[in-house]
Amino acid sequence: MRIVIGGFQHETNTFAPVKASFRDFEQADGWPGLTRGPDILTTFAGINLPIAGFIEAAPSHGFDLLPSLWCSASPSAQVERVAYEDIAGELLQRISAFAAAPGGIDGIYLDLHGAMVTEHLEDGEGELLARLRRIVGPDLPIVVSLDLHANVTRRIVEQASALISCRTYPHVDLAESGMASAEILARLLREGKLAKAMRRADYLVPLTWQCTLIDPAQSLYRDVAEQQRKRHLASASFTFGFPPADIAECGPAIVTYGADQAKAEAAADYLIDAVNAAEAAFAGRVWLPDEAVAYAAAQAPKTQRPIILADTQDNPGAGGNSDTVGLLEALVAGRAESAVLANLFDPKTAEIAHQAGIGAEITLGIGAWSGMAGHRPFEATFKVVALGDGVFDATGPFYRGNRMQLGPMALLKIGGVEIVVTSRKQQAADQAMLTHLGIAPARRKILALKSSVHFRADFQPIAEEILIVAAPGANPVDNYALPYRRLRKGLRIMPLGQAFAG
Repeated sequence: MRIVIGGFQHETNTFAPVKASFRDFEQADGWPGLTRGPDILTTFAGINLPIAGFIEAAPSHGFDLLPSLWCSASPSAQVERVAYEDIAGELLQRISAFAAAPGGIDGIYLDLHGAMVTEHLEDGEGELLARLRRIVGPDLPIVVSLDLHANVTRRIVEQASALISCRTYPHVDLAESGMASAEILARLLREGKLAKAMRRADYLVPLTWQCTLIDPAQSLYRDVAEQQRKRHLASASFTFGFPPADIAECGPAIVTYGADQAKAEAAADYLIDAVNAAEAAFAGRVWLPDEAVAYAAAQAPKTQRPIILADTQDNPGAGGNSDTVGLLEALVAGRAESAVLANLFDPKTAEIAHQAGIGAEITLGIGAWSGMAGHRPFEATFKVVALGDGVFDATGPFYRGNRMQLGPMALLKIGGVEIVVTSRKQQAADQAMLTHLGIAPARRKILALKSSVHFRADFQPIAEEILIVAAPGANPVDNYALPYRRLRKGLRIMPLGQAFAG
């Protein structure tokens, strides 16, 4: 069976300060850069990505893989129109060529995210699939893997033969979702079309409380697996949605597939009822920067393990630019000791540090270069403690198997606080980002990490305590801080909160 594979991933925060250009998709960072043709079959081997899992599972299903194109860009504001059209155009052109070749194609697998917004489209994936259907027709099986944060639209469900989302946040099962996609594609090829059902929840959940290591999300995903098993479904998916996307179809969704329409509908009803019943449980304490630093500094002498401050609102995995300095200022003002902040995305500062060399002192303003209103660089004198080329192997479960390429990196120090500076934007979700610069994370007292949840996969096992901190950034933990204009009327902006008036 001749199966085309490809991918085009972006998670769009429509309130973020910087848009995604073609160059952002082209360059490698935490994941590989734009990859074409047969290189896809080798580049992704062993990496925790859906396409890697699909490739690994393909031989057991008798698939002859026809690799087209795969790319991703770090979450940001909208994808530039020219970047979307260039990448989508090339991807569809490659698929069209495979379809027109002798033997044609039997199916398609695409590794998408599900929350892509462009300068000209609210639903980047839905448009891509609609264009693809115009090429291959209504009946060819098209299976799509999605992120847990996908804003699943009606158009995506209509155009795809089946959708499979990952079930963990931190996303440690991305490769497994690709394997599941291969299995359902094989079933479609054997048995034909599946019945499908979709349901929506009417409230948004901030990213921080979507973590599947804690309830209620942990219990909800157990329900998803149980319903798939109990009702003999081909698949069941629950996507939380990506709240900082100002689009009509933002928010949580259930999608089920099976041989029997009644069972698919019943499972979807059961699961959306469970999601609705859990609404009040999506909550937790959020700390202000100064109080979080004061608490951590007071507790640090009593602990053997680091206290983690999650700088969630500047999470580059949610469209933040990883360049705000609010938490850094609080650490310095609070005279924190044995503290590390990671990662500060600031290519110019990294360049200056490399020019100065280890041991040099440099006086400059760092961070806050992306132009967000009210943000300013942190002016001080820093010592250059360590330098790195930013090329190293990830060691944690989220980025497992990947070769990091973060550009020139530097470790700067002011007082008892050290700052990991990178030349490419990537959330601090792997200890190797720190060890690359000689830091032993488990031996530090305070770790301030620009991440919402993914850091937990590698850092939670070494943490004494984790505090969610609301320092300035483009990913507010309180959705009321976002100036929504396009949400559907009646959608509650926070759990049990005010409904959007339209």
